[in-house]
Amino acid sequence: MKPLRRPARLAAGARVAVVAPSGPVPDERIEAGLDVLRGWDLDPVVAPHVRGRHERFGYLAATDADRAADLQRAWCDPSVDAVLCARGGYGAQRMVDLLDWDAMAAAGPKVFVGFSDITALHEAFAVRLGLATLHGPMAAGVDFIKHPRAQDHLRATLFDPESVRVIASGGSALVPGRAHGVTLGGCLTLLTSELGTPHARTSADGGLLCLEDVGEEPYRLDRALTQLLRAGLLDGVRGVLLGSWEECGPYEEVRAVLEDRLGGLGVPVAEEFGFGHGAGALTIPFGLGAELDADAGTLTLDEPALR
Repeated sequence: MKPLRRPARLAAGARVAVVAPSGPVPDERIEAGLDVLRGWDLDPVVAPHVRGRHERFGYLAATDADRAADLQRAWCDPSVDAVLCARGGYGAQRMVDLLDWDAMAAAGPKVFVGFSDITALHEAFAVRLGLATLHGPMAAGVDFIKHPRAQDHLRATLFDPESVRVIASGGSALVPGRAHGVTLGGCLTLLTSELGTPHARTSADGGLLCLEDVGEEPYRLDRALTQLLRAGLLDGVRGVLLGSWEECGPYEEVRAVLEDRLGGLGVPVAEEFGFGHGAGALTIPFGLGAELDADAGTLTLDEPALR
């Protein structure tokens, strides 16, 4: 696994497009998120279907074709410097095959931000575009709107990435040690669902795998991790970073599953690393070379997340 291309950092006045590749977005939340972006001296534009809802499936923001068209139009618009997802939920996997990846590659690298269901798009951007992306708070997410740490870390990553080359989680080592590799990952169950699809990697060999999830009981986390192990995705992984496990049951039970399934890899594993669905989530760049120090709870990037 090799580091991916980095897009350019943002500057005051940059235009950012907000899209909804997955679920519908409450209007008051998108307005609050836009206010935050404007407060950063950015120029946010909202894709046509962000405020929509699928007529038949209320868990989707719009039809698959419309959500794909919004993302592709935003990405291929030369006036847009970054594309921020409004929220996760479900639906990215339904629309990812409808994107014209050749056209998006021709548009050049841009900043892309999201997490949760957006894991499917992080994988596709890596595989199809060779592009580094940001696993971070989304524009209509409660964390983005209300939590200063989440806001500050994402803002620093976007505007002053040198200042956050060392990401300090405050967590601890599930398995001690240090390792160097290329960051990748996202939502555990999405990575499992992506296995065997045309836009996902077949191996995390040489990688620092970042995992988190929400609303999954310990036995379901066990099943997902077991599937990744059996599929060989974790063969050659250099280290693992574990984020939040919101609404996944008592942490001691979750921790026991993580230790049982990942402890045998023989690589450093850092827990409670502060990214994902938990409050004040940190932004983790995907596709960059970095060193994990599980004992210190730090991830040190080889170079800033953005050029």
